[in-house]
Amino acid sequence: MQSSSLSRRMQLAQRRIVVGISGASGAIYGVRLLKLLRQAEVESHLVMSRSAQVTLAQETGLRIADVQALADVFYPNTDIGAAISSGSFRVDGMVIAPCSIKTLSEVATGCTGSLLSRAADVMLKERRRLVLMVRETPLHAGHIRSMGAVTDAGAIVYPPVPAFYSQPASIEEMVDHTLGRVLDLFDIETDTVRRWSGTAAATAIPD
Repeated sequence: MQSSSLSRRMQLAQRRIVVGISGASGAIYGVRLLKLLRQAEVESHLVMSRSAQVTLAQETGLRIADVQALADVFYPNTDIGAAISSGSFRVDGMVIAPCSIKTLSEVATGCTGSLLSRAADVMLKERRRLVLMVRETPLHAGHIRSMGAVTDAGAIVYPPVPAFYSQPASIEEMVDHTLGRVLDLFDIETDTVRRWSGTAAATAIPD
């Protein structure tokens, strides 16, 4: 009985993040996110849309199996009965990186036709953190209304806008800085963020 109780406490203590990858451009964000979570010893649960698999091959040259291997658990997008489709499955939250407008729209309306959007809907109903790295431009009024709707429901819309003050020397540094800021929202430290400490000209104000 004591062993069972200890195992239960250890399970609850394990941090878990659901990672969704949709078909929007920017598959590298999802791939790097999985790597950063592994480095931070956070358990990752991955679900990818069919369009994401096409984008992945086009943009990175990686195979689906390569990305699946980065996650602790992988679910097919058609598996509506997966653990992450239920609010009773304990997770810290979910990041969709990148998030397509189609996926955003499904989450905004609650019309969830896949595990990807269903898992996101679960985050909202359970009041867990949901971060949508919406990747689309330019935006029309319908897109903006959908962003407003998910924000009202409790999600965080986080377009992957690069921070040039960090003076990234490569695409990977740029991506990692953005993802580091995303993981800040979950209090997960990655050491990939060059944190702003003020301008060099700033001086202390005397008492």
